[in-house]
Amino acid sequence: MTDILPDESARFVRAVGPQPDEVLDEMDEYARVNGFPHVGPEVGGWLAMLARLTDARRVFEFGSGYGYSAYWFARELPADGEVVLTEYDADELEMAREYMDRGGVDDLAVYEEGDALEAIERHDGPFDVVLVDLRKDQYPDAFDAVREKVAPGGVIVADNAMTAGPIQFEKLLELEEGGDPDGVNEHTRGIASYLDAVRAAPEFETSVMPIGEGISVSHKERR
Repeated sequence: MTDILPDESARFVRAVGPQPDEVLDEMDEYARVNGFPHVGPEVGGWLAMLARLTDARRVFEFGSGYGYSAYWFARELPADGEVVLTEYDADELEMAREYMDRGGVDDLAVYEEGDALEAIERHDGPFDVVLVDLRKDQYPDAFDAVREKVAPGGVIVADNAMTAGPIQFEKLLELEEGGDPDGVNEHTRGIASYLDAVRAAPEFETSVMPIGEGISVSHKERR
């Protein structure tokens, strides 16, 4: 399974949702031409909406690539806001810096080259929005590392909650319905373990939105 939404439905979501600017259009074209995985405008628009709904000031990303999702977030942040980008690949992080600068939001960005799970230890909360989009077997570790740093009323968004290249959708579905299929790979197991963890966390309420490759949205209760 690779297509969550029919093409016409995806077009409708793009048409109605928050609109990209010229820099985001260029970033989309780069992803299309180079086969670079990114969340795309359907998910990007929802990331922007979630930032608005939470009155986000601080965002942390586990995995930022060349800055596509961070750019969507940054457009919604106040002048004193902050988005922390993490990325192993120095070239991709430099691309992110260039795109953020061209869009006039570089002053909101903090760039962390290297392991996102190490980077989160260097940053105190609270964060209003957290995006989890790193190696799938690391999703549970990302949740453990950040759950106490999410602000009351904040959200954790996990990309690829339903599908991605290595994810076995039918086995993931069986796991989520309480089954125990054979031959589950580490990527699929990582997503299932993450979803189990956020669903079991009493301070979070979780749902999945079937856009892009599926995003899990976990809202932290207000105290």
